[in-house]
Amino acid sequence: MYTLLYLHGFLSSPDSFKASKTVQWMQTHRPHIALSAPALSSYPIQAQQQLEALCSSLTHPIYAIGSSLGGFWATHLLERGIIQKAVLINPAVSPHRRFRSLINTPLTSYSGAPTTYVLGEQDLIDLQHADTPTITHKNNYWLMVQTGDETLNYHDAVTRYAGCQQLIEEGGNHAFTTYEKWLPSIITALEADSFEHTTNTA
Repeated sequence: MYTLLYLHGFLSSPDSFKASKTVQWMQTHRPHIALSAPALSSYPIQAQQQLEALCSSLTHPIYAIGSSLGGFWATHLLERGIIQKAVLINPAVSPHRRFRSLINTPLTSYSGAPTTYVLGEQDLIDLQHADTPTITHKNNYWLMVQTGDETLNYHDAVTRYAGCQQLIEEGGNHAFTTYEKWLPSIITALEADSFEHTTNTA
């Protein structure tokens, strides 16, 4: 038995397409498995505290599917031994660099009722502190990226997670258009003893 954690991206919510499809699939095919899809704050320190508190209350082992910034948080948790495995979907790499252009700009999150966030310099510092420039648990990740990602440069993730199992799919976009097709394989891989340590281009 394990707990599955679905972590949505920046300014997204547990009502996103991938989160909803994950919940539906698990309810149909793994109804005995506990699934948690928290609504994460867009303020980094709050999101980090939310996740660490949540994981302390969940049944271990904990496996995660993390999309975009959710992939960043999944990495943070895994490298600190809080969760055990993660599948990363077009994950954010060192987001404190990309988010610099967003400082002092009102941003709307659609997690439940629309909420406005304004990131400041301290938020970038908090993100940098949570970053993991070196991946040490390479056997515990499956990286999935699409080359058509219009938001993030997929090469950054391929480089950061070198040595991990990787799927590099041609085309697509930041939402990872074929996620639903891959979902059964994602769950099967998480439930296996280890990932395959291969790089596949589809």
